[in-house]
Amino acid sequence: MSAAYATFGLAPATRAGGPRTDGGHEARRDFVDFVVDGSPLLFQLSGPDAVSPLASDVPPAIFTAHVRGLLLESGAPLPGGRHILYGCPECEDLACGAVTAVIERDGDDYVWRDFAWQTGEIADPERNGYHGIGPFRFPGPAYREALGALLDGPVPPPGRRVLLIGARVALLAKLAAALRAHGIGADITGDTEGVPAEELRGYAAVVLGPATGQAERAAVRRAFERAAVEAAFLDAAPPIVPVLVARVEHALDRSPLPLRRLARLTAADGTAAVEVAASCRVTLTAHRLDRLSRPRTQDLFDGVLEPGGHRVPLDGKAAREGTYVVARAAGSVLVAAVTR
Repeated sequence: MSAAYATFGLAPATRAGGPRTDGGHEARRDFVDFVVDGSPLLFQLSGPDAVSPLASDVPPAIFTAHVRGLLLESGAPLPGGRHILYGCPECEDLACGAVTAVIERDGDDYVWRDFAWQTGEIADPERNGYHGIGPFRFPGPAYREALGALLDGPVPPPGRRVLLIGARVALLAKLAAALRAHGIGADITGDTEGVPAEELRGYAAVVLGPATGQAERAAVRRAFERAAVEAAFLDAAPPIVPVLVARVEHALDRSPLPLRRLARLTAADGTAAVEVAASCRVTLTAHRLDRLSRPRTQDLFDGVLEPGGHRVPLDGKAAREGTYVVARAAGSVLVAAVTR
């Protein structure tokens, strides 16, 4: 089968990471994803839990070697002209599984073909191939321009520091701890008076505590405006830590909307409606406060959803106003308040 021409691009992506149910912790990874015909290639492969070798936390020499390999300026790392496109987020062991493909030159074009899931030195495209994906033919000039730009400096990871404004109340302290557990830096301060502009530029989002008055809020915004920082401003409401963490994560996500797995989430009239852009595992969780202001959590859904809209029933207390539904997929999160 001849390869059809396709567009090639690159975009920042994230493997969110976080606590595991067995008590362990998944690593957060910021990497550069391949965008083929306007859609992340990882989406087209049904979103395995994997990252490209173009990660922001690998040494520059290794990063450069991966880029030059994709440009075919060095030999293929695997037999048969195969290159690793996505690998294990936790380690570099091929035994964990990797998405590989043959990359070759055809005149001035670059061709990616025979995509497969590989766990050893030799791939078996017939048994473990991604049938129906590719081959892709990329025009040489655009392909080299996109990858060559990385050699001038890898795409930086999005800002991951948040400033919490307000008294050191229990809510902000708990939120800071939870954000740090998710790989997000968090600092607490009473106000921004006297904070140097260069320090404010290190924050991508600001959470304003419940006791922060209007005059204090205005002063904080002016400080960030003087520092020329386009930070996202959030209120510490509702006072439910997992919901606030999800709202902060969403605010920090600067990836283009078409490249996000979760496209929309609503919760009304006893139903949560979620729309996904690509086949992926999605979890839906309901959060609320009981009559004694104690947080309560209810798992609603955990499974793989195909592209399109889906509806999940909200039963019992999860359907009440004052409940918040959090939807998560790899690298994407949305929050919706339950309404009637």
